[in-house]
Amino acid sequence: MTDSRRIRRLSISIAVVVAVLDQITKHWALNKYNDGSFTDLVGSLRFKLTYNQGMAFSRGTGVGPIIGVLALIIIVVMLLSLKRADTRSTRIAAGLIIGGAAGNVLDRAFRGSGWMRGAVIDFIDLQWWPVFNVADVAIVSGAILMVLSLIMEKREPSAALAEAKHVD
Repeated sequence: MTDSRRIRRLSISIAVVVAVLDQITKHWALNKYNDGSFTDLVGSLRFKLTYNQGMAFSRGTGVGPIIGVLALIIIVVMLLSLKRADTRSTRIAAGLIIGGAAGNVLDRAFRGSGWMRGAVIDFIDLQWWPVFNVADVAIVSGAILMVLSLIMEKREPSAALAEAKHVD
């Protein structure tokens, strides 16, 4: 198996696991909390069902189709960029972002009355932050990991160069 295939396989495997886990937890939340009930867990953490027809922080309500198309574009771009993912952390980050975006796109595509008109299911409520879901956690975690990976990748050659100059 070539390296590029292995890279894609890791990222796609992570993406599939994230998307499936996201959909399973959303299905559970729909069944458990569809009656308006909620469960307090620890501190301010609560499970409570909400529907988000907009984008992050429930902004942009009504532009779901646009957000859905943008998410599809991001998924395609991330899939195409997997060939250049040269570290394990960037491959993991890409998988998290792709899987999270796919999980939310599935909601928009299949939980509404028209194409990309569905609401994203959110149920993790901190009560001091907008309600979110597993896909959102994966997207944010993947983005943070990607930024950190890119920062560390840029630092490594500089550190090696500085050490080489110091030795001379």
